[in-house]
Amino acid sequence: MSTDTPTVESQRLHGQLGPIAVVFMVVAAAAPLTVIGGNMPLAMGLGNGAGAPVGFLIAALVLLLFSIGFVTMTPHVPEAGAFYSYVTLGLGKRLGMGIAVVALIAYTAIQVGIYGYIGWAIDDTVRFYGGPQIAWPVYSFAILAIVAFLGYRHIELSAKVLGVALALEISIVVLLDLVIVANPGPAGLTVASFTPDVFMQGALGIAVLFALTGFIGFEATAVFRDEARDPERTIPRATYAAVLIIGGFYALTCWAFVVAIGPDLVTETAQRTLDGEANMLLDTTNDNLGRIGRDVVNVLLITSLFACVLSFHNVIARYQFVLAGKGLLPSRLASVHPRHGSPGVSSVVQTITAALIVGVLALLGVDPLVGVFGSMAGVATVGMVLLMLTTSVAVLVYFARHREQAAGRVWQTRIAPALACVGLLVSLWLVLTNFTLVTGGSATLSAILAAVPFVGLVIGALVGQPTAN
Repeated sequence: MSTDTPTVESQRLHGQLGPIAVVFMVVAAAAPLTVIGGNMPLAMGLGNGAGAPVGFLIAALVLLLFSIGFVTMTPHVPEAGAFYSYVTLGLGKRLGMGIAVVALIAYTAIQVGIYGYIGWAIDDTVRFYGGPQIAWPVYSFAILAIVAFLGYRHIELSAKVLGVALALEISIVVLLDLVIVANPGPAGLTVASFTPDVFMQGALGIAVLFALTGFIGFEATAVFRDEARDPERTIPRATYAAVLIIGGFYALTCWAFVVAIGPDLVTETAQRTLDGEANMLLDTTNDNLGRIGRDVVNVLLITSLFACVLSFHNVIARYQFVLAGKGLLPSRLASVHPRHGSPGVSSVVQTITAALIVGVLALLGVDPLVGVFGSMAGVATVGMVLLMLTTSVAVLVYFARHREQAAGRVWQTRIAPALACVGLLVSLWLVLTNFTLVTGGSATLSAILAAVPFVGLVIGALVGQPTAN
């Protein structure tokens, strides 16, 4: 057998990823610069204006509460199946299979959405600098080919690529934040964003909604369990670090933009951005870092999207790998490449799946931003909140059944997961009641898209066959 041919024997993945490398993978999936350029104006323009930073803090608090139970249960979950493994252990195989389907739907949806976004972003950038207008699918498929190449190889190669992209991305935004703080806008170095009369104005719930969307992918730390150097220490550290870094970074940068523009003007500026009359991210960067800074951020926005889509490719490939090993997908997907140590076959299948969906959307002439990115992000957001809510319930049930493992840890095994359930239920309500704002589509289309994760949950639970594993 050639060394380039994946073995058909199901094995475990191996690697030496430390907490920093895993954090790179999941923070890259959260795409910080993409969220600042997209989610932040939405949270300000449609939500509570200058109070939007509080929305990011609330979302971070909910996800931190979720992480406490998630991390506490991790030592008792012996496989890298993330939500599927946790729900199966806590609530049984039937519901676990349903959650597996929801996870695949959510991750695939956000990945396809990012392919649409990056195709549009590259075309927009090329035309801005005087280049020709080329259909977005051409760029999307070019990026898809690069992702396929990197995703097929060892995970540490992807981690290095993501590390470089993420370091550049965060560095430029931190520099921008520091310059803004040193030279604040018309209202000075104001902290008005954190006063109740400001953050309670408008719709705080909508700000929380778009903040939650920006966290998609942080929980993927558990998917890399088998490739971590010391899973019992690496995964908990990486999970907490990811939530704190993402939440703090978003809230700080959102506040910096309020300082730069001014509390009284930021809502109008955000709304003009949503109407296509301005670009809050690039315009503010231009005002504070000059044209060169604007150009750098424009390029890094594309690398941010690339890092995001590569990270989700790796997550989906590993999810399929674990599910195949449990007999829920064809066994061929549980193959480990003998040289790269990657889930090679699963990676190839994931590439084909993404290419087919992107191809169909392109042939149908769907708009890459509102149609592809908006709709797919909406599906993913519903799916992710549903996944975390079910996982928190699984944590409560598991430790209720294994009281000896919960002894002396009431906060981690009962209180925090219960509070997470409440927070996630409220979050799910916020997402569903404001879903047309996320998708940008009609009420009928939005209702259909919102139902997709729930339908997947039911089908997975009813149609799948529990395995003996």
